[in-house]
Amino acid sequence: MMSGAAPDFQAIDRQMRPLLAAGRYEEAESIVRPFLASGSGPLVLWKLLAAALRPQGRIAETRAIQEMLVAHAPGDFPARYDLAETLLLSGEFERGWREYHYRYSLVHTAHIERKVQRPRWDGRAMPGKTLLIHDEQGYGDTFQFLRLVRWAKERSGARVVLEINAESLPLVRRSAGFDLLVERGHLPPAFDMHCEMMGLPLALGLRLDDLPGPMPYLCPDPRRVARWRQRLATLPRPLAALVWAGRPTHPNDANRSLSLAQLAPLAQTGVHFVSIQKGPAASQADTPPAGMPLLSLSDEIDDFEDTAAILCIVDLLISVDSSPVHLAGALDRPVWVMLPQVPDWRWLLERTDSPWYPRMRLFRQNRRADWRGVVDQIAVELARFKAA
Repeated sequence: MMSGAAPDFQAIDRQMRPLLAAGRYEEAESIVRPFLASGSGPLVLWKLLAAALRPQGRIAETRAIQEMLVAHAPGDFPARYDLAETLLLSGEFERGWREYHYRYSLVHTAHIERKVQRPRWDGRAMPGKTLLIHDEQGYGDTFQFLRLVRWAKERSGARVVLEINAESLPLVRRSAGFDLLVERGHLPPAFDMHCEMMGLPLALGLRLDDLPGPMPYLCPDPRRVARWRQRLATLPRPLAALVWAGRPTHPNDANRSLSLAQLAPLAQTGVHFVSIQKGPAASQADTPPAGMPLLSLSDEIDDFEDTAAILCIVDLLISVDSSPVHLAGALDRPVWVMLPQVPDWRWLLERTDSPWYPRMRLFRQNRRADWRGVVDQIAVELARFKAA
């Protein structure tokens, strides 16, 4: 696609990769731009440019490049997956779900694909047959897309076997839309067709205006609620649960997580807090910001059943993009989510609400890596929440 002597692709890549990894996207862009100044150039350089533009929030430019890459190399599945995320982020669900199917053609996702010797369900009616629906990715994904299992049963007319991860299974047992629940890792009964849980939007032709569907679609264990209500009975109201960091192994964790110390402005709002943070960041609750009334529940939480019960007792969850926000949303509980400038595709662009969850508010960075603006905005809203 480029006349004349070809640039040294490997040298450009060696220059750009460390900059991209360090979040120095403008510098990375400045390296590759001269080679594409004519408007044409090798696809590999356009890929590098897209990787530098998207984290800057320049979504329209990124999409134009991704569309060109897919048009010129339709067999480049990672490029198709990148386009899928941009389409879904932009709310273009119809085409986005089609391209999202290519998520299994990536090196880091190939291990989660189920090798099933049965056809994938495409939304057809199949009364008298058995449909296996299986979860596939993180806990948050399971909580978010679980609502579609009932829709799939209604559309298919089939006997639905739902295969779910062990950690979510007790909660899911109280949901609707399946005839048999099987723990992941156990052999399901014979089935005629299958579908990944995050493949259901494509099979169902899910549109934005179909959301959110009946709410809530998860409910807590009454016995756990009674136990946690007694545990939290002496705490002043309003009471907000906090999660400030996601799973450290998540590929985008550096972009979505912060420290408890960065939530210091919330201490001045007159609200009391409980930490439901799990993982290495939970220890930060031992030294909360000055003046922040915070009780850490992290060591007392055994599973999602405990988390669900707590979320049904506190007045609000304030969290980064992690599985508890989806659990709170599925329970139809109030939840405020702190988002980076360029969020995961499911949060769309610019909106302060979410079509997935009616009682959710989104607080977005105006500038990359600027959590202070997000936290200050939440502090203002939290003071209003207390007054109300």
